[in-house]
Amino acid sequence: ACKWTIRGTQQVRRGRVAARAGADRPLWFPGAKAPEYLDGTMAGDRGFDPLRFCGNKNLVKWYQEAELMNGRWSMAAVAGILFTDLLGKGPWWEAGAKEYFLDTKTLLVVEIVVMAVLEAARLEGFKKTGECGVLGSFPFDPLGMKSEEMKVKEVKNGRLAMLAFLGFCSQAAVTGMGPIEGLKAHIADPFHNNIYTSKVGNEFLLAVIVASAWPMYIAGKNAISGGEDEEFRPIPW
Repeated sequence: ACKWTIRGTQQVRRGRVAARAGADRPLWFPGAKAPEYLDGTMAGDRGFDPLRFCGNKNLVKWYQEAELMNGRWSMAAVAGILFTDLLGKGPWWEAGAKEYFLDTKTLLVVEIVVMAVLEAARLEGFKKTGECGVLGSFPFDPLGMKSEEMKVKEVKNGRLAMLAFLGFCSQAAVTGMGPIEGLKAHIADPFHNNIYTSKVGNEFLLAVIVASAWPMYIAGKNAISGGEDEEFRPIPW
């Protein structure tokens, strides 16, 4: 009976949140129409799902967890890259080739064993509680900071960090510089040291044009169809 009471309370709470979110909620661009299954109850939901990944209710929680984990790893990676770059420890992409207190093979074995134990425990804990945690702590919140507001902030910062890490990787591949070195070069001569003057400048310009035109294309398609086509996919496959 207790389980049913808790479950019913959670459903009522989600329904109230959905009603509030649907009345006045921010979307990924003004005038956009969110798919029916994106009702604003998930943290960071802005109605953006062009490939309809979240249309499968059985997989939504796994996609959400995957986004959170990738965002958390990206936040740690971005902070680490900026820290080592500020200290002048050399190119961050060469860190794996350096010598440490353990040789590479031993370090690899330790990492595999430790991560296997932690990930197995995280998976089992997530299946039971629907929350992410560490070993027996689900959710993992030692500072008691869990709240709806903090959930949204975590998702936003995680998404920003994923884009930042992608930018760091692209910058290293194109210019051979880290983020701090690249920033200094840009400040010294902004008109000649930027993405548009690099060897991928034309490709990036094309990507900006496509990204800018995409929302207008979707808005036009929805206007023509009356917004009734829930299965519309801007990328057909």
